[in-house]
Amino acid sequence: MKFRSKLIGLGAGIVFVGAALIYAHSAGPDPRHTGAPGDTTCADSTCHDGAGVGAVNVGGGSVVVNFANGQTYTPGGGPQTFTVVITDPAEHIFGFQMTARPESNLANGQAGDFMPSGQQIVICDDTTLKGPNGCSASDPVQFIEHDMPYTSGTIQVEWTPPSSNIGNVHIYVAANAAFASNGTTPNPRDHIYTAEYVLTPQAADCVDATPSISLVQSAGGFNPKAGLASGTWLEIYGTNLTCTQPRGWAGSDFKGNNAPTSLNNVSVTVDGIPAYVDYISPGQVNVQAPDDPNTGAGIAVVLANSSGTSNTFSMQKNAIAPALLSPSPFNTQGHQWVVAQHADQTYVGKTGLISGLSFSPAKPGETIVIYGIGFGPVSPAIAAGTIAKVSNHLATTPTFRFGQTAAKLQYYGLAPNFVGLYQFNATVPNVSAGDMPLNVDVGGVPLNQTLYITVGH
Repeated sequence: MKFRSKLIGLGAGIVFVGAALIYAHSAGPDPRHTGAPGDTTCADSTCHDGAGVGAVNVGGGSVVVNFANGQTYTPGGGPQTFTVVITDPAEHIFGFQMTARPESNLANGQAGDFMPSGQQIVICDDTTLKGPNGCSASDPVQFIEHDMPYTSGTIQVEWTPPSSNIGNVHIYVAANAAFASNGTTPNPRDHIYTAEYVLTPQAADCVDATPSISLVQSAGGFNPKAGLASGTWLEIYGTNLTCTQPRGWAGSDFKGNNAPTSLNNVSVTVDGIPAYVDYISPGQVNVQAPDDPNTGAGIAVVLANSSGTSNTFSMQKNAIAPALLSPSPFNTQGHQWVVAQHADQTYVGKTGLISGLSFSPAKPGETIVIYGIGFGPVSPAIAAGTIAKVSNHLATTPTFRFGQTAAKLQYYGLAPNFVGLYQFNATVPNVSAGDMPLNVDVGGVPLNQTLYITVGH
């Protein structure tokens, strides 16, 4: 088994399709262990650290998938929930791997898009993590799986259907009911179960109504009051924004490295220029603002769906609108803590700061990673709505201070392989241990955030 990092979301206000950028270690099986055409199962010697567990479907249990929408999918529709139920007469540790294939290419085709949650990751055929625009064209097949063992045999999986009718879709799942306490060491009592299901396409049955916008703000997982600037992320709230079920963009919505400007007939313009639509639901739509030289008051935000256009929501636009990742779960113990990570992808903070996450203080001389939005143009230039594929740096160098002591920035630019997300690799200066303000400014202008970070020795 290989270790990988994963992305999970912290609340509906964070954008990037669940890319709130909270990471953890993982140890699921390598690709192609679902029993689908071209796959094996973990009963063979290619996983479980090189040992097999014997024949499949002989342990007295089973794996069953329950489909909340029935065994159908709506092309271009919102996410569907699959509930995997693993039963076994004796075992108590569980894992799984699932894949979705078009009937036209069961061995090497990809149908729809899996979104991980909780103890899950999505990996590609080449063993890499699925990126924001899916897996690569050369290795398109996705596999959603556990990244740590489950103690319950009931597991929920989220899948977004293909954007168009591709015919029947086959769902393959392999499940492991394990005896070993760590869920990885092979044991004669480990059992592998497999199942296959077929989903048939059905026509969309909803009709849009005229949309209405009540509020537009900067991404809430960063700072809802950061404001509007080119390339930053916005959350649009209102009614009748779409009639479809909630969905985020999927790999099939991208054109090469370019993000979509419409999802399910929902589009947004900012100052008359198409924005990049990341997420839609009846009450909330998330977009990345387009590049636009205009600033000042009266910048119009307008949403359109198949029924018509919304009212105009007017905003003040600035050259930059910087904010650092600091979602509401990190507002605790009297402070709003910035989300920062050690090199091992655990979190910077006091031990036990948030239940279920691993924290330890930063140390002087250590380089930690912090994320942001709205920091402005980079060099070489990368347009809004484009996946960052080259190393770059901000045109205006920000300053990060621990208390009043400046940190050295090893990297300050758009995060590789993401859209509109900035990454800062900051070396902690030699400061006293304790909780202290993290003071950040860009060109001498401070961020509109009061953030804290913990340093230890």
